[in-house]
Amino acid sequence: MIKTVIFDMDGVIVDTEPVHKYAYFEHYKELNIPVTEELFATFTGQSTKNVYQILKDKFDLKEEVNDLVLRKRAIFNEAFDTKPDLYLIDGVEELIKDLYANKIELILASSASKSTIDRVFSRFQLDQYFSHKISGENFPKSKPDPAIFLHAAEIAKSEHDECIVIEDSTNGIEAAFCANLYCLGYKSVNSKNQNLEKANSIVDDFKQINAAYIIDLK
Repeated sequence: MIKTVIFDMDGVIVDTEPVHKYAYFEHYKELNIPVTEELFATFTGQSTKNVYQILKDKFDLKEEVNDLVLRKRAIFNEAFDTKPDLYLIDGVEELIKDLYANKIELILASSASKSTIDRVFSRFQLDQYFSHKISGENFPKSKPDPAIFLHAAEIAKSEHDECIVIEDSTNGIEAAFCANLYCLGYKSVNSKNQNLEKANSIVDDFKQINAAYIIDLK
C-alpha cells in the first residue's frame, strides 16, 4: 500500500521548461556558445549547477559555475514573473488535492533550485499539501544520481517500499530506479526525447488517475 508520493516538479507539477529553456538560450547567446537542441535535451532532470559545470568543461568557459548559475537564474526569474501563461500541468492539482485528502504524504524532490521551487509553490499555493520540499541544489550530484530520492524516502513518514516517485524525465526515472523506488512515469507532451521504459507504469493524463489508483499501485 502506497503511503507517500514523491513528486518531481518541472514537467510533472508545472511546465516551467519553456521558461527555463528561454533563460538558458538567452544566456548561451550572451556567452556565445553553440549549444544544440540535442545537447540541451540531455540536460533534462539535471541541476542548473551540473549543467553549467558540463558547459564550462565542454566550452572552456572562464566564468565560475556559481556566477553562471546566478546569471541564468536572473534571466529565468524575470521571465517567470512576467509570463502570464504559466499553468499547472493539466489534472495535477486535482490529483494532489485527492492524495492529500486521502492522507497520502506528499514530498517534492526536484532538481530545481530552492528559489524556483518557492516561486512555483507560492504562485500556485501548494505548500499546504506537501510535508517536505527538497531541492537538487543541496546534493553534489543531480539525477540520475539517486541521492535526492533516497533522502526523500528516508524522511518520509512511511517505509521505503510504501513510497513511489512520479517522474517525466529519463534522468529522473533512472534515479528512481537506482533508489529502488516504484516509479510512475508521466508521459508529457512537453517532455521531448525522454525514455520512460524503466518506469514501472506510465500515464499520459493525470485526469485518468486518483488516490485510489495510486494506493493500489504495488
